[in-house]
Amino acid sequence: MAIPVVDLADFLSGDPKKKAEFVQQLGKAYEDVGFVAVKNHGIPDTLIADLYKCVQQFFSMPQEQKRKYEKPELSGQRGYTSFGKEHAKGSDAPDLKEFFQFGQTVNDNDSVKSEYPPNVSVAEIPAFTPVFFKAYRAFEKSGKALLEAIAIYLALDEHYFDDYIHNGNSILRAIHYPPITQEPKSAIRAEQHEDINLITLLVGASADGLEILTRQNEWVPVTSLPDQIVVNVGDMLQRFTNDKLKSTTHRVVNPPREKWHTSRFSIPFFLHPKSSMSLACLQNCVDADHPKAYPDATAGEYLDERLREIGLKK
Repeated sequence: MAIPVVDLADFLSGDPKKKAEFVQQLGKAYEDVGFVAVKNHGIPDTLIADLYKCVQQFFSMPQEQKRKYEKPELSGQRGYTSFGKEHAKGSDAPDLKEFFQFGQTVNDNDSVKSEYPPNVSVAEIPAFTPVFFKAYRAFEKSGKALLEAIAIYLALDEHYFDDYIHNGNSILRAIHYPPITQEPKSAIRAEQHEDINLITLLVGASADGLEILTRQNEWVPVTSLPDQIVVNVGDMLQRFTNDKLKSTTHRVVNPPREKWHTSRFSIPFFLHPKSSMSLACLQNCVDADHPKAYPDATAGEYLDERLREIGLKK
């Protein structure tokens, strides 16, 4: 399925007509599909290449070395999470993946700093932390622009989300789906799920496998060109907009048998606000035909609930 393609350069062009058209294209895509491919996203190809290089180096290390970076007390929010620890909400079967998470670095005097554990440095790969930090900031910048367009579409002030996502609880997650070495119990590498956050920015996975569930209840593969990133709505934004914008169900399926020997790498950036942001449904998204669908909650309360549901927090 070719998901709608939008050009972020139009939004940033300074041309009011192009900007307004971008806002409508993005908003409509998020109402209808929940996924878009974004070109001219501002994340340099060289940085993406460096990021993948670090990720592949890390996951190729022996298991005992990787386990040094697993911090169970952090509920998977920083550092390494070993194979089979996470499962989708409502599923008992563990996903066939291992991952590494890198979070926010607060460089000003924001009191939110006390809420975030420090990032985990990988001693064997000196470039790891600097590259992840640089990529994190690049994703934040692109995500901020996309949220400004979403704010306009929702008839909010263009900068409504800015303060909430400055020093927000976003996560850069590097995922490794190892080669399949025996007949799998299921055709699914990562069971169907919706993302928790506001929006997710995904920079080209190293192999196909991502599928989304259409309104017709059919699973279709998602493809994007190498110069595009895929950006989808998460549950926090769906909740905030009272289901106006769609958090689409998606999954990762196993490759064909002839590719079982290959690894799949994927690096999503889960854009979260600060935990204090209210996710109470927007008044202008609630009416007689669309009654309020969710109780009020903060982003922090909702995240805690979801981390327990997927097995990362006890």
